[in-house]
Amino acid sequence: MSTYKKIESALIHGGIYGDEFTKAVNVPIYQTSTYEQSGIGETPRWEYSRTGNPTRAALEALIAELEGGRRGFAFGSGMAAITAVLSLFHTGDRILISSNVYGGTFRVLDKVFNHFGIGYSIEDTTDIKGLEEKITDDVKAILLESPANPLLTVTDIGAVSRIAANHGILSIVDNTFMTPYLQRPLELGADIVIHSATKYLGGHSDVVAGLVAVKDEELADRLAFIQNSTGGVLGPFDSFLLIRGIKTLGVRLDRHVENAEKAAKFLSEHKAVKKVYYPGLPEAQGYEINKKQAKNGGAMISFELYENYDIKKFFKSLKLVALAESLGGVESLVCHPASMTHASIPYEVRQKVGITDGLIRLSIGIESIDDILSDISQAIAESEE
Repeated sequence: MSTYKKIESALIHGGIYGDEFTKAVNVPIYQTSTYEQSGIGETPRWEYSRTGNPTRAALEALIAELEGGRRGFAFGSGMAAITAVLSLFHTGDRILISSNVYGGTFRVLDKVFNHFGIGYSIEDTTDIKGLEEKITDDVKAILLESPANPLLTVTDIGAVSRIAANHGILSIVDNTFMTPYLQRPLELGADIVIHSATKYLGGHSDVVAGLVAVKDEELADRLAFIQNSTGGVLGPFDSFLLIRGIKTLGVRLDRHVENAEKAAKFLSEHKAVKKVYYPGLPEAQGYEINKKQAKNGGAMISFELYENYDIKKFFKSLKLVALAESLGGVESLVCHPASMTHASIPYEVRQKVGITDGLIRLSIGIESIDDILSDISQAIAESEE
């Protein structure tokens, strides 16, 4: 029985803590592909590292505990995690997805799973009544992000989960932007939670990984079979790095969010900024819902400049904040969703959901907020035409 009650302690002591053989405080890196067995016909705990590895098992137990789930699963990337979850479905099934989701999620549904007869529909998951009306016999799941990528749209996770349960379908939440430190979808009623652990969970832009946690044992058995059968597992060294990253998640996110709240206020008051998307601002869409289901607004911000500012010049003029894919590392990153993270989404779809060519997405790091704002400010000034 654990001797802690708070998630700050669970981040460090949760899952499988230390090593029972040596009493090391860190889980060792079991860098092995196979394990010696004691005899034919016996069922060993460890047999082959695709099926199970002690370092990966410690990580999987950790994410399950942090999310309040029954079982956890670690994959070689966030997309491998999403692919495994989508592999639960069959030909003829359809999945409802949020109107703005990560471009890779859209791409794998549109270009891969469509080949297997698994369909999707893009819906406004913030419209609970309208969403329920879209559930027909072929709909088997609702997949959402909240806050969503890149417009930080907030969906009532509990309300969607209740609708899904009432219709006997799955509710799946991508919790990458918030992590279990800020939001726990399973406790709000969701069936499956997914993470691109590359982001905040790893936190240092040095590992690519995906995590899944589920609250139902039967669902866990199905995912375990898919994980072992398709083999997109996370290796032991990356599992070790991810456990190490998670230990500092709390202190990192506290600083990320502190900086983001100041950056969002700065941008919302800047004369060059037309619109700011940040769920921590009282005027933001879904502010009250986000306050109810999450600890705070997180550390992702999107914004648009007025038309007399050249965003190409803005990106070129940044010196501290790096133009790069990804998010959630200790360093501040900026990206252009329309040509980077969401380029795989057709232009007309992007326009319809609000991912304009002028949208800028910021992942606020843990540097000095004065240095971050100074860099953004000078880049905006340089971009004025």
